[in-house]
Amino acid sequence: MTVLVAGVGNVLRSDDGFGVEVARRLVQRGGLPAGVEVLDVGIRGVHLAYHLLDGCAGLLLVDVVHRDGPPGTLYRLEHTLAEADPEARPEGIALDGHDMSPDRVLGLVRDLAAATGVADPVGRVLVLGCEPADLGDGIGLSPAVAAAVDPALAAVDDLLALMVPEGAAR
Repeated sequence: MTVLVAGVGNVLRSDDGFGVEVARRLVQRGGLPAGVEVLDVGIRGVHLAYHLLDGCAGLLLVDVVHRDGPPGTLYRLEHTLAEADPEARPEGIALDGHDMSPDRVLGLVRDLAAATGVADPVGRVLVLGCEPADLGDGIGLSPAVAAAVDPALAAVDDLLALMVPEGAAR
């Protein structure tokens, strides 16, 4: 089973493109352990949910996260499918493919897994978040968030060390 690094965000909304930029740079840099897959999810949350139903040993979501810190601050969080907010997708409401926060994606995975009889499709779920400065319309990261990309690459390496079995080749 693989460990999936998923870069989430909308590159047309300034700092919301952080996760996508980190995913792009990870692929460009290379050197990840065997069994690690990097996916630029962008705003395709439903695609990510169905991808996760195939199963993975772990998921590292990279996205912007509001925690009221200074812009560019990186956060390392842990999440589980059980914690996915059941109110994030009320009954009878159609899913909006352009408004799928990671919590909604994990809730959808939990619901789809239960409906299809898939047991525990996702192992450990970690989130690497970055405090945004600007989520308005625009292409390109703010200076503070752009400066957080290189430290985020190092943080991904640290988090993958927690998720990938020891001895996995680079």
